Amino acid sequence: MKAYVSNQIRNVALVGHGGCGKTVLTEAMLYTTGVTNRIGKTEDGNTVSDFDKQEIARKLSISTSLIPIEWNKDKYNILDTPGYFDFVGEVNSALRIAGGAIIVVDASSGVEVGTEKAWEYTSKRKMPRFIFLNKMDKENVNYDKVINQLREKFGKSIAPFAIPLGTDRGLRGLVNVVDLVAREYNGKECVDAPIKEEWMDRIQPIRDMLMESVAESDEVLMEKYFEGEEFTAEEIHEGLRKGVLEGSIVPVLVGSAVNNIGTHTLLNMIDTYMPTPKDMKPYEGIDPKDKSDVLRNISVEEPFSALVFKTIVDPYVGKISLMKVISGELKGDMEVYNPEKDKVEKIGSLFLMRGKSQIPVDKVVAGDIAAVAKLQYAQTGDTLCDRSNPIQYSKIEFPQPTLFMAVEPKAKGDEEKISSGLSKLTEEDPTFVVKRNKETKQTLIGGQGDMHIDVITSKLKNKFGVDVNLVDQLIPYRETIKGKSDVQGKHKKQSGGHGQYGDVKIRFEPCQEEFIFEEEIFGGAVPKNYIPAVEKGLKECLECGVLAGFPVVNMKATLYDGSYHDVDSSEMAFKIAASLAFKKGMEAANPILLEPIMHVEIIIPEDYMGDIMGDMNKRRGRILGMEPIGDGNQKVIAEAPQAELFKYATDLRSMTQARGSFTMEFARYEEVPAHLSPKIIEGVKAKK
Repeated sequence: MKAYVSNQIRNVALVGHGGCGKTVLTEAMLYTTGVTNRIGKTEDGNTVSDFDKQEIARKLSISTSLIPIEWNKDKYNILDTPGYFDFVGEVNSALRIAGGAIIVVDASSGVEVGTEKAWEYTSKRKMPRFIFLNKMDKENVNYDKVINQLREKFGKSIAPFAIPLGTDRGLRGLVNVVDLVAREYNGKECVDAPIKEEWMDRIQPIRDMLMESVAESDEVLMEKYFEGEEFTAEEIHEGLRKGVLEGSIVPVLVGSAVNNIGTHTLLNMIDTYMPTPKDMKPYEGIDPKDKSDVLRNISVEEPFSALVFKTIVDPYVGKISLMKVISGELKGDMEVYNPEKDKVEKIGSLFLMRGKSQIPVDKVVAGDIAAVAKLQYAQTGDTLCDRSNPIQYSKIEFPQPTLFMAVEPKAKGDEEKISSGLSKLTEEDPTFVVKRNKETKQTLIGGQGDMHIDVITSKLKNKFGVDVNLVDQLIPYRETIKGKSDVQGKHKKQSGGHGQYGDVKIRFEPCQEEFIFEEEIFGGAVPKNYIPAVEKGLKECLECGVLAGFPVVNMKATLYDGSYHDVDSSEMAFKIAASLAFKKGMEAANPILLEPIMHVEIIIPEDYMGDIMGDMNKRRGRILGMEPIGDGNQKVIAEAPQAELFKYATDLRSMTQARGSFTMEFARYEEVPAHLSPKIIEGVKAKK
């Protein structure tokens, strides 16, 4: 691939609902630009961007693929992102470094949840974007209906730039309304065709509407428009481009990726309307030394800086870091500074990625995307920069995990391999976390949903050769007392020579703190030097309650009397006496089970309010409040037991057609309802 300067580069992310055809559209672009000699299909497992074993087996994209192509003396970095919601982190990182986005829509399905989400993500970032209506060749596709649906959902910025030419046998081609160019499909490819007079009735109203948008982009053009003068082709492109870059115009294109209809027009449109680095605002960062604000233009004249947006972990090749060069140039053998880790990294060989293929290059300029292997410290979201001109860009935002499962090795002795494999996978995927619960002794993996967790365990097996079972996480219950008790703990043992003797009388009662120990000994009934042993004995007992062996909290113990033996008493004897008192005292003071209560914040479209609130009640939850947050969405604030929320990520998705999202954090412990306690205690004892 030849070298390109910054202003010949376009970074474009393909986003949209799962199954809308992003990967096949990427294939059509590869074919049209002469990189491949056929259009691969997801179902055949032969596409350039879905190369991972998991992607081929599941027939869907799991991670973002980088596909550089060349068109009209320019270079496009196409970022093919997953549509499935479990892999939204991949979309976040691709959009962070893209200049523009193409929202792919399955014309036979119209606006889907993934379309809405893609619009939301790109709106939030104020990105220039197109909409590509794919699968226009399918039966019963109604173009006007889809356009109306897009307008209804996303407003008046929706602007058709192309209309389909259809027959009873499906899509025959399209007309580019802006340039008045027709493209007809001859069974193999699309070729230019003359525009027929009878088509103009359909074309003219749409073209008039676009000319209005051109007029609104500039005062001189507005004057020209009112005087009835025709715009030049250059004025049309410039006016529309201004609207696209500002986001006031979102062009809608049509085609069929699988038949390579509309690809040529789309590639030309990217060239004409998508931003080059010179159109983009400077990147904001901070000076890592004094935390002052720093701005960097996307220019080779500025000091080197780059943002690592993706990490690929390969057990054979090692770690590959994908980064966007934001300023300056990156060359092999350079030394770069990582302010996040305060380390200097040595750049080895430099290459471009196209799917899994590596294309060696000598240098990568500002605005372009590079790949570097075997960086020691760099992780996704890190900045790399010139040490003498440091800058640190903000991290990429990733969603918190919403579903946790415990992993157990299928084979004994695999714990080390599991730990090492999971650690490497967290480098590759920041939306996935690994936690060790010291209390339940479980290794927990957290992800965005069932499929995400399933993909992680499959990768563990395929990449690192270790098989695991997934089990529900154990709930860290607690035990406490509701009543008071007054008991004696006496330990007396005689076995020739020195015996053992310890005798304590202790009052137990509830309290607000985790544990309080007091002593009210008079007259030396228990010598002072044995009192710490009593406290220590009680504290050791707190780790294992009498109901089901859970830790004990909110208890006060007062040592008020006892007795000792001059010869046989010892610290050990008083520790044992204290433990006997603890068991008796707890049993006599109405012991109860406590469960963790979670604070949950759920964001949903208003239409689902009734379902969500009804479901929360079934989960023994309490609604604490509601607040509107714009765009017809509501935030529901609730509390519910952790035991009822294990699969909430999956259930919320099905209740809201994946439109809902939530965050959850621990709030406090509360008493388990009396009718549920015996079942929980029985279950725990059975497992033990």
